[in-house]
Amino acid sequence: MNAPFLRRRRRSTTPRDAVDSMPPIRHLVPLALQHVIVAYSGMVTVPLVIGAGLGLSPAQVTTLVTANVLVSGFATLLQTLGVLNIGARLPIVMGSTFTGITPAIIVGSNAGLPAVFGATIVVGLLTWLVAPWFARLARYFPPIVTGTTIAIIGFSLLPSTSRLIAGSATAADHGSPKRLLLALGTVVLVVVIERLARPAIGRFAILIALLVGTLVAWPLGLTDFSATKSAPIVGLAHPFSFGAPTFAIAAILPMLVVQVVNMVESTGDTFATGQIVGRELGPRDIARALRADGVGTALAGVFSSFTFVTFGGNVGLVSITRVMSRYVVATAGLILVIIGLMPKLGAVVASLPGPVLGGIGIVMFGTLGAIGVKFMLAADFSRPRNHLIVAIAFGFGLMPVGAPDFYTHLPVPLQTVLSSGIAAGGIAAFLLNLLLNGVERSGKNTEPSRPHGESLPAQPNPAS
Repeated sequence: MNAPFLRRRRRSTTPRDAVDSMPPIRHLVPLALQHVIVAYSGMVTVPLVIGAGLGLSPAQVTTLVTANVLVSGFATLLQTLGVLNIGARLPIVMGSTFTGITPAIIVGSNAGLPAVFGATIVVGLLTWLVAPWFARLARYFPPIVTGTTIAIIGFSLLPSTSRLIAGSATAADHGSPKRLLLALGTVVLVVVIERLARPAIGRFAILIALLVGTLVAWPLGLTDFSATKSAPIVGLAHPFSFGAPTFAIAAILPMLVVQVVNMVESTGDTFATGQIVGRELGPRDIARALRADGVGTALAGVFSSFTFVTFGGNVGLVSITRVMSRYVVATAGLILVIIGLMPKLGAVVASLPGPVLGGIGIVMFGTLGAIGVKFMLAADFSRPRNHLIVAIAFGFGLMPVGAPDFYTHLPVPLQTVLSSGIAAGGIAAFLLNLLLNGVERSGKNTEPSRPHGESLPAQPNPAS
């Protein structure tokens, strides 16, 4: 079949046991901490960049960071545990997306943060409403489209690790050999643990590499935990900290474009997670995942945060550790809520050395890219048209990575889409598949006819 992962979810006891199993507490917390540490830098980067772009005070930026981490925790709990028809009930971490940075700064500069948060609430509610209809488009996402999009997500995020590894461009040790060697050593340690350690130890490879890397960074002068001294122990997030939200069409439209991009990205990450854990996902699963995106985004607008999406790096972590329990990620969500209520803990996590986090990022984002490539291999590459789809989609996807200012002179809505390699590449793959392979090939054969209630034969798990 062309796209086995687009069929209705197959009733299978083994994958369900793996996803719904609860590890012992002595494993649960360390495994959850790995997810927190992998995701945390992205969660704090978005509000930091937006705050700097809008010229906010340190206190205001702290409010944005605290709210972002707190809502990330709630959204992760909603996605993993589920409430009614909301949440995929898969090991998926949620957080704010880099795609929303540019429109948030533009809207915030012109209309103020209340307009940003008002638009965020609106697009979150709209996502919740349209999720079932958007999910039906899943049949138009065969392996050539989904695999290409996931690969672009992973590979386009890889260059961001260079900034963590090299450090600030104005710092004296920017790109110094010790920073580069520390990042390389972190990657090597993950590989060594994977090669030599028992599976029970290998599941903690990322956490072990983070701890060892931090200890090595200490005498090298690459750690700075001074910010933890001034951070308060407890800090409560309040709704509408920047005032009552305002609702303007000029603010909502660019945010709506961002949210469509987010829905495409979340669809790809959800499919990837389904492949890793061995579940065949269908439109209902995607709709539940997108509803969680919508509720999380609306909640983010209430608590002064930004648009939400699934975190690709954590999808890679699930693949590396082979720990498929959604309760591990739910525990990570609970830890994020605690960190959001205790800024001092967040300051500790944020102070981990950049070269170590960058080394981990290489492993995580590279793994996600490899998962995308494995998706693509399910397509028929004897057809030259599929080569063309991948080639052009990667061209659009990686252009903003190599030339960030390439689309500067285009209108803001086009900038929002094209400046995100994930959005540009994913949309290109989708449209090219429809153009070159046709509607029937991209959709008709993904849902083979069978008697109602009859299950499909087992399919190999590409991520195993």
